[in-house]
Amino acid sequence: MVNTQNSCGRYRFFKATRTCRKQMIACCALALSTFSFQSIASAQTKDSVRRLDEVLIQDVRVSNKAPLTTSTVNHQELDDARISVSMPYMLETRTSVVASGENGGVGAAYIRIRGVDASRINVNINGITLNDPESQQVYWYNIPNLGGMAQSIQIQRGVGASTGGSPAFGAAINLQTLNARESAYGEADLGFGSWNTRQYSVTAGTGIMKSGLSFDFAYSGLTSDGYIRSWGTDQQSFFGSASWYGKKTFIKLLTIIGSQTTGITWDGASADQLDDDPTYNPSGEYTMDGNTMYYPKETDNYWQRHYQLYVSHLLSDRWSLHGAIDFTHGDGYYEQYKADKKFSKYGLSLSGKSDFVTRKQMDNNALTGNLALHYSGNKLSFSVGDHMLYFDGYHFGNVLWVRDTAAHINDYEWYRYHGTKIDNAFYAKASYEFNDDLNAYTDLQLRIVNYKLRGDADDLFTMDFNQNYLFFNPKAGINYRLNDNQRTYFVVGISNREPTKSDIKDAIGRDDTVKAETMLDLELGYQLAYNRWAFSANLYGMFYKDQLTPNGDLSSSGYTLMENVDKSYRIGIELEGGYKFTDWFRMDANFTLSQNKVIDYTFADFADGDAAPSTVTHTTDLALSPNVVGAAIATFVPVKNAKLQLIGKYVGKQYADNTSRECYAIDPYFLLNIKASYTWNLKGTNQIEAQLLVNNVLDHKYRLSAWVSDWTDDWTTPGTVYYYHDRAFLQQPGINFMGRVIYRF
Repeated sequence: MVNTQNSCGRYRFFKATRTCRKQMIACCALALSTFSFQSIASAQTKDSVRRLDEVLIQDVRVSNKAPLTTSTVNHQELDDARISVSMPYMLETRTSVVASGENGGVGAAYIRIRGVDASRINVNINGITLNDPESQQVYWYNIPNLGGMAQSIQIQRGVGASTGGSPAFGAAINLQTLNARESAYGEADLGFGSWNTRQYSVTAGTGIMKSGLSFDFAYSGLTSDGYIRSWGTDQQSFFGSASWYGKKTFIKLLTIIGSQTTGITWDGASADQLDDDPTYNPSGEYTMDGNTMYYPKETDNYWQRHYQLYVSHLLSDRWSLHGAIDFTHGDGYYEQYKADKKFSKYGLSLSGKSDFVTRKQMDNNALTGNLALHYSGNKLSFSVGDHMLYFDGYHFGNVLWVRDTAAHINDYEWYRYHGTKIDNAFYAKASYEFNDDLNAYTDLQLRIVNYKLRGDADDLFTMDFNQNYLFFNPKAGINYRLNDNQRTYFVVGISNREPTKSDIKDAIGRDDTVKAETMLDLELGYQLAYNRWAFSANLYGMFYKDQLTPNGDLSSSGYTLMENVDKSYRIGIELEGGYKFTDWFRMDANFTLSQNKVIDYTFADFADGDAAPSTVTHTTDLALSPNVVGAAIATFVPVKNAKLQLIGKYVGKQYADNTSRECYAIDPYFLLNIKASYTWNLKGTNQIEAQLLVNNVLDHKYRLSAWVSDWTDDWTTPGTVYYYHDRAFLQQPGINFMGRVIYRF
């Protein structure tokens, strides 16, 4: 949707007040005592604090003068969207966004922007990268309720501004955590929905106290049986923040802790199986004494802890310095029942087959730091900085149980390998205003990466990988203000990035190599904004060399398998608009029309049962990249404090792999949701709000792709090989609901 507010995401400074009853309540909730320092209420200090807050995020956020394609979601919008449970679904109505899930949106959920998958979307919190350094993914269910921890979110489509970690290869998502409020506050909410879904959270803060200190925290949880048969999910998260505002210095200490236990749902099921039972899930299925049974511990488990420290200091009216450090520890495992597998698959020198229970584990640490110097002049503003990361991770797997008791195996470790990553990115950014209407922007990043993988993989091959990468990622653009209501911009940028651990490991297993990727991005935009209506249009072209794109299949660990394609592109137009017809009715909509192609893609083509496939070369569609994506929201305010929204989302036809074969097509789908809310104002500033969200009110039955694969039959007729297509689907739920009650004090 169009958002005309300043996209800097600036904090406001609130005048310190005496400690009141609400502050005492929040302090007790935080188990913190009251401090007594000097008041910071002067106008000069007030301006300094505002600037210090801006320094925290100004390296990754851009203003509406920067020639980048952005969309900002403010705190009120995030609070309204939290009823959607998962971050991908909270952002689903944003331009070019497609959200999907494995289990009705309450378990594993994914986001794609312009067809680009999550491993190529840079996600950061206050400028600290959230992407896992190895997989380059963000697993949203590892830290539930990230939306409840965020003050605002800015989505940058295209190359985006330079940040730490792997650069944006189609989009970046920048989260700004909760900032201090004027006074103490508290909020508690409870939610209940389909599939026995229960959501709960508590948020509280002291406001900025007389001492200059403020404390904020949030705790949340989510439990659900899920739409399809699985163990379900149990997710919890904690956010804690302590901030101090001095005259020229700002210090923020932050911790985010997340844990989740979720049933394994990535395998999908065949069309025939889902026709018989739409909630069918084969994970953990085995047969004993002629009875079908399910292993009860078929779960994915992960714990993640972030500890961050931010320091900003005003050196003068024009110069400021910012530093941050983050330590992240993550560990987890998933357990599976594997039926009728060969002993040799697990490195055992026994003949024959048996049933196994296996556990794959990981234990990793990441230390991240950045330091930046900022200058803000009348015409010239610039910053220089450095992002540094050291990652150390272990992966290992054990056979916990074997059905064949003669094997005498107890907790046998069948693989272990170790990965380290050193990532250093130096950047320089500048903006120059030639006059009140014209300004230029440039962003240069030099990134040096060393990645090592050593040890024995789960597929029983040895890895000894040591690769250095050197990337130069430049961006430049101009912004021109036509008048008070219109602007246009143009930006060009180059982005390079290394392959993920899964890409490298898969290539080593095939005795192959995987290449780094390069993208050239061109963006030309126009924006128009008046009091009652706004419109924007953006033309983009993203041209790739050696793009890593899904080949349609999954690894044994549920990772999407990728392949380098020599030349490919994504070209499109993004349209956004909003009109406020009256005080009680408005419409907002966005629409993306694109072409996403692999140039001269070579693959084997056949009909099921053919004994001789043909090799063809075509320009085909990039996997999981629909040519049409759109959303529309009609908002009604029938009476004061009430709101009703009709929300529509359309995703066009797409393909599960890069061949554009119709047997692997994913049908287009349209979803209509209804969201309603009413707020009761109580004594003082206290409020109670009730929300109801009904998803897919038309009860549309649709399926997304889990995986596709070409397989061969060489046993039916000895000496002859027959070729077949195979695929599994992720059944999506029909009509479902979520209700939520929030108490604010």
